[in-house]
This record gives sequence, C-alpha cells and structure tokens, in this order.
Amino acid sequence: MSQDKTPPPPLPDNAPTPRPNFIREMVADDVASGRFGRSVCTRFPPSPTASLHIGHSKSLVLNFGLARDFGGRINLRFDDTNPFTEDIKYVNAIKDDIRWLGFEWDAEFYASDYFERLYEIALHLIRGGKAYVDSQDEEAIRAGRGTVTTPGTNSPDRDRSVEENLALLARMKAGEFPDGAHVLRARIDMAHPNMIMRDPLLLRIRHAPHYRRGNAWCLYPLYDFAHGLSDAIEGITHSLCTLEFKDNRDIYEWLVREAGFETPPEQTEFARLQIDYTVLSKRKLLRLVTEGHVAGWDDPRMPTIAGLRRRGVTPEAIKQFADDVGVARSDARTELAKFEHAVRDDLNMRVPRVLCVVKPLKLVVTNYPEELVEELEAPYYPHDVPKEGTRLLPFCREIWIDRDDFMEDPPKKFFRLAPGREVRLRYGYLVTATDVIKDASGEVVELHCTYDPATKGGNTPDGRKVQGTIHWVSARHAIACEVRLYDRLFSIPDPDAVDEGKDFLSALNPDSQVVVPNAYVERSTAGDAPGSAYQFERTGYFKHDVDASATAGKPVYNRTVSLRDSWEKAKGKG
Repeated sequence: MSQDKTPPPPLPDNAPTPRPNFIREMVADDVASGRFGRSVCTRFPPSPTASLHIGHSKSLVLNFGLARDFGGRINLRFDDTNPFTEDIKYVNAIKDDIRWLGFEWDAEFYASDYFERLYEIALHLIRGGKAYVDSQDEEAIRAGRGTVTTPGTNSPDRDRSVEENLALLARMKAGEFPDGAHVLRARIDMAHPNMIMRDPLLLRIRHAPHYRRGNAWCLYPLYDFAHGLSDAIEGITHSLCTLEFKDNRDIYEWLVREAGFETPPEQTEFARLQIDYTVLSKRKLLRLVTEGHVAGWDDPRMPTIAGLRRRGVTPEAIKQFADDVGVARSDARTELAKFEHAVRDDLNMRVPRVLCVVKPLKLVVTNYPEELVEELEAPYYPHDVPKEGTRLLPFCREIWIDRDDFMEDPPKKFFRLAPGREVRLRYGYLVTATDVIKDASGEVVELHCTYDPATKGGNTPDGRKVQGTIHWVSARHAIACEVRLYDRLFSIPDPDAVDEGKDFLSALNPDSQVVVPNAYVERSTAGDAPGSAYQFERTGYFKHDVDASATAGKPVYNRTVSLRDSWEKAKGKG
C-alpha cells in the first residue's frame, strides 16, 4: 500500500491553542522528527454492535482534533469481525452521531474489507512458524493458558508441520468444519507474563452470514488479529485507545512486526471517560435496552449520543465537556455535575426563556375585570446574553401558578405565596392571596387573590419590598403540554461498585423519569417544531421531544438539565 510522505503543513498563525496533553506532545514530537515518514493519520474504530455513548466523544475529539491540527487525515473504520452481533442499523446510527457532533472523516473503511488480506497474513505467519491450527475445544484452550502465577501448557497441536497447518486452514476457509472444530493461534510463548501473549487466537470458524460479506466467509478474525493489522494496512500513524487495551499492546506490536510492516502504527493508551451515576459499558447499556429498563438507545436518560441529543444536549456542550475533562494517563471518575455545568453554560447563551407551570394550581384575580386581557412584555433573553427579542404574555383574570409556590401554613423562610401574603408575578403585577378553596378531601384546588394595578411589570412605585417572585401562565391562553423530568439514571455514584452479590441494575434510580401529563406552557411556544429548546424559567432547560406526535397533539418537553445541581442537597435532606 502506497503511503503519503508529504510533511504536514504548519498550524496557521491564528489557530486556537489546543489544550496540551501527553498525546498531543508525542504527536508534535513525531511530526517534528519525521518519525513515520508520512502525514499524521488517526482513526476512529467503532464496532457496529451498539450506539455511541458520551465516552466515545472523548476519543472523537482527540482523534479528529489531532488530524485537523497537524494537517493529517482521519479514517472511520468499523471493526466488524463478529457476524452474530453486528447490524447495518448501528453503522448508520454511528455515522449520524459523528456527523451530528460536527465531525467528518477523510475515508471510510471496514475491517471486513480486509478479510482476504488478513487471510494472506495468516498464511505468512504459518509459513514462518509463527502460527498453527489448534484442534482443542474452547475449554481445553482456556485451561491450557495457565494463570497469572502459573505458566500455560503447550497445545498438543503446537508442533504441527507447516504443510498440515496450511492444509487445515484452507479447509477451514472452505467451510469443511463446524464452529469450534479448529482455531488459528499465534505461536508465541505459553509462559509469557502477559497472558494475552500465550498463543492468542487469531481466526475462528463462524458459520453465520455477515451483514456486509454475506456468506462469503466462515473464517472470522478475532479483534486483536484484525485491529492492529487494519491500522497498519491503512497507514495509521497513531493508534489511540483506552487503558483497558494496555495489555493488548504486546500482541498489537507483535502482529504488525511479524506481518512485515515498516514504520507501523504505535498504540498509545489514555484514560477512558468515567462519569458518576452512569455506566458506559456496552454490555450494560445493551442490557438496559434489551431488558426494557429504558425505552431504547435514544432514551433521554441514556448516556448515548442519541439519548443526549434527544434530551436536548448540544454537540458544542459535549465537545466542550470532553475538552474540559482532558486526556490523562490514569483512570479517574468525573463528577456528573461537571457535565451538567457544561450543558447549562452552553444552553444559557443560546435558548430563549419562557414560562411553564409544571404543577398547575388555578389562581383567580378577583378584582381584575373578567373580560380584560392585557399583553405584558417580557424578554426572551436575560440582559447578559447578546441576543435580542421579546414576547407578549397574555394576562387575564384566571392564571395558573405552580402548586409548589403556595403553602397554607408556610415555614419562616418560605417567601412565596401564602394567605395574606403579597408576591410578585414575574413580568406582571403584585398580588395578595385572600381565599383558599378546597375540595371535599381538603385538598387545595383554587386560590383567590387581589392585584395592585399600580404594580404592572412588577414595579413598586411606593417602594414597598416584596421578597417573593413566582411564575405563571394565562389559564385561557396557555398550551397544555406533557413535561418529562429526567434525572440521574442510577442512585449511586459508581453503579459498577454495587454491594457484593447485587447486580448493577439494583442501583437504578426509580425517579430517573417523572412524567407530568398536565403542565401548561406560555402561548409564545405555539407551533414550535420538535427540537425547539427553551429555558423554562425557575425550572430548567427543556427540549420539544421528537416523539411529541405520539401524544395526540399535546407537545412533550424533555428536561435537559435543571437550573442548578440540587442532587446533593436532596440527598442531604434524606
């Protein structure tokens, strides 16, 4: 394969200074020395067996950023070597997610494109005495590997002749044997301290159709055999992976060396992203979906790119968070509050403010004319956001306020509405509660109040002080909606560390989704399209759900994030 040896162009003078890290410094040194003799080339190698999650964003930001900043290239390569678990729907979903995040790759490849090349490399290894066909069953092979303290034992088939190995491999490829009858193993060292190097498996028989290759193959490479060699075939310079693949580096280097690649890629590991109250294991995320604990890969509670997108998180917030976390050499957990801060910081500058009453309680302004409707002006954005725009809030005799903003017998520091107390209606008037209407069970169903006409816009011409401000919407003009309040999917910071004998699912937060079917949002949102985002004042950031059509015309709003982190305070009260 020909390789581009043109040196990369220098960074432009006006390029932003990237956040430094040990990998970026290594790549800069390699470029300066011309180590690889070709331009920087990175890759993003997902397996098409699940959706991407936020942990992948860290790798995307790193790999695409290096290729961009050093004038190189990046490949999107699907490591599709397991016909039982792969699906074209995941290929398409992954590509959609990457593009939504704002990245575009230079070339698209598939490990399945290299099956023929990998087979030729397998023949080369056999001829050089570096691989053999093992006819032991899976249990015997596993037992023969030994333990971390005891060496493995040689397979009885380890000394097969080159001719016999070549003949058996050809028959394996031709489909003459059932699954598990034979495997191809590397011939390295059964006493190697790294157990991965104890004659690892390279090829196995799988009589199953491949989503791209159909029934053309029944001899499939294992991950370690396909991954590093695919990198080398594509001319990758820097193969960046997370720390759980550190022990795999030995087989990576052994294979690209024995296959005869000059200046092969170098594998470098960095710490993967780990976030509190979240799991990022593909196996565990798959269980959440297949066992029905969530509504799918795009459930807004999921840490998948699809779930975060549906919830209302923007690509910019995800990428900023990945940059804030940085690239380190050792694993460490990241507080979920750090991610939520990045989301709030991003949405604060881009989404308009509106009023929404999540828990409606009717408030009747008894001294307000019954047929009168006023239009009160309110800004869409606060004064510190460099955007302009106002909307008109209809005000009439009957309005909705939030039930949590009223207490009949309030504690000392409750500054909202109570009998005989005056509060400010946001952008409206000062009102004073006069009467409490209850049903037969004693539940408050309606409040009566009076308003002061001289306080329009919340002003107090006489200078009197009012401590409480509450939000509201017109009962006559507001739009009925469904609000879905999303919170942390798990109730403990590290769901992987549940008590011994318990499954990680035992740590699921039963209140991770609270559906409020009868909320009211102000009229200015009428006709907004799914995907529209707002700050519901005093409540949080919300996105008009893409599935809103399923609710018979009633819009659905997903809470992206609350206005502040109240989780720790709530736990303290418990």
